[in-house]
Amino acid sequence: MKEQIRVCGIDDAPFDFGNRAAKATVIGTITRAPSYLEGVLKFEVSVDGDDATEKIQGALSTSRFLEQLRAVLIDGIALAGFNIVDIEALSNNLKVPVITVTREKPDMESIRNALSKYFDDWKERLEKLQMIPLVELSTAHNPIYVSYAGTTEDIAEKVIRATTIRGAIPEPIRMAHIIASGLVRGESKGKA
Repeated sequence: MKEQIRVCGIDDAPFDFGNRAAKATVIGTITRAPSYLEGVLKFEVSVDGDDATEKIQGALSTSRFLEQLRAVLIDGIALAGFNIVDIEALSNNLKVPVITVTREKPDMESIRNALSKYFDDWKERLEKLQMIPLVELSTAHNPIYVSYAGTTEDIAEKVIRATTIRGAIPEPIRMAHIIASGLVRGESKGKA
């Protein structure tokens, strides 16, 4: 793997939980590893909807950056609440690995309870979440949890390590988080 690969980091901006008619802003950062920002994408997804995969694919496939991308990194498996990304389909359609990163190990029982309470299609959403294996990856700090499609665990780990400078979260995701938060709130807040 080349040291200065280009990756896209994706994160959603703060949004109004519970307002399913709302849209959430999503930012994609195109970064040359480890942290050279080369471009920014902006698009929207439906809060708690089912269009995240389609919207990410649309934003990347029409961008000038796709040809040089070597991976897509997403902050978690869902955007805008429970708008779950089908990382297998996304990877197959874009022809690049897709890797999700989370700080906390998902509490599947709590997720199941929330899904069954608020969604008619909760079983399908839960099945999407459970299809993809989750791997714990150690860092100099706390472990992170990673899922991946279109690649191997070894390559996914190499991509994450190549794009992480400080802390545990890769720079492309951290930058997307900061930009998204700043756009919506006027000032970035919180950590990716």
